[in-house]
Amino acid sequence: MFVGSAFVSVGLEIFLVPNNIIDGGIVGISIILSHLSKLPLGIFLVLLNLPFLIIGYKQIGKTFALSTLFSVIVMSIGTTLLHPVPPLTIDPLLAAVFGGIIVGVGVGLVIRSGGSLDGTEIVAIVCNKKSPFSVGEIVMFFNLFILGSAGFVFGWDHAMYSLIAYYIAFKLIDVVLEGLDQSKSVWIISENNQSLGDAIVNRLGRGITYLHGEGGFGGNKRVIFCVITRLEEAKLKAIVEEIDPFAFLAIGNIHDVKGGRFKKKDIH
Repeated sequence: MFVGSAFVSVGLEIFLVPNNIIDGGIVGISIILSHLSKLPLGIFLVLLNLPFLIIGYKQIGKTFALSTLFSVIVMSIGTTLLHPVPPLTIDPLLAAVFGGIIVGVGVGLVIRSGGSLDGTEIVAIVCNKKSPFSVGEIVMFFNLFILGSAGFVFGWDHAMYSLIAYYIAFKLIDVVLEGLDQSKSVWIISENNQSLGDAIVNRLGRGITYLHGEGGFGGNKRVIFCVITRLEEAKLKAIVEEIDPFAFLAIGNIHDVKGGRFKKKDIH
């Protein structure tokens, strides 16, 4: 959490803030208020997050709230210490790209450690329990409003750079949370299911499960189910193409895998 919060501080003060580029959530609101009031960014990061931390303490749990408080304080101190440091670039596009990367990695590390850096996420979790919208949809609504506000404060060019930084940070958070070897679920329907199953076991080193399926147009089907990593996807497709080019193949992302014989490090 400390390293992640420090990363976010660097991304903000060395790249985004000096170029009038904001991030989403409370951080984005804090950057706007700091610009308008000329007060230090760290003050707003703490003050604006406090009400949401209280909500998080009551609704989510003590450990999460304290972890988030620690992360926010480290981030606030970091932005204060780094404020006098000159930016590495004054090119807004470079600032948006590299600032987004560093902020995304930092936020991902904090979330992976059980904390948070943004009060809007806490609100989204609480609202999710009482609304039909997902946490991601609620956070996206908040952030679109905040990023749109940047257009009136910094100009629409900077608002669009902010959107680039936010998107890059969003994708990097996923990479940190799920890793480059993100798990994928695979369903295969083939007339040569036995040959395909044997090939996946012997050549890919993955366990498989045969499922019974009933076709909508009649006839029983034998479905092969297995879990692979992202790095094994190309090899699996090559195996299917080689044995049965007409097989039905469906591949989907999985957030997490536990139990069984699956190990992400078993990459051949």
